[in-house]
Amino acid sequence: MFKVPKWFTDVIAPFAEMFTQPTWINAQTLLVGSILATHKRTISALLTLLGLSDDTGFARFHHFLSRAIWFPLQGSRILLGQLLEAFVPNGPLFIGLDDTIERRRGKKIAARGIYRDPVRSSQGQFVKASGLRWLSLMLLAPIPQAERVWALQFLTALVPSAR
Repeated sequence: MFKVPKWFTDVIAPFAEMFTQPTWINAQTLLVGSILATHKRTISALLTLLGLSDDTGFARFHHFLSRAIWFPLQGSRILLGQLLEAFVPNGPLFIGLDDTIERRRGKKIAARGIYRDPVRSSQGQFVKASGLRWLSLMLLAPIPQAERVWALQFLTALVPSAR
């Protein structure tokens, strides 16, 4: 079993309420692995990086994404609260929106739609793209060390086409 450092658990402790206790332990392990990974961020790659590739309970980490009960909207609320407290405790609140199209193909992708491709289209040319449309909400916060405003993403949601 991988032991998560105490300083790290203190930072992510507010997110524990989203998970059951066993799922929270797995979430912490995968989070540390995804932060440390420099290449592929598959479950197998993360566990190998953390020295857990021989762990007998390897499958529970795969089940974390497919079967575990957790609440991403609650996590988004917690993250936004932490971002507000850290970067704009008194200031005006600016929220940015951005949508992107993830190009996906396949018969089993139910939410796929046809959208205007904002990158390849222009005022005179309309280019369509097939895929999944994602909408991201970001807190626009001034970061003093960077001397500019950063867009700190706190929520991303799938926005299927009307058809």
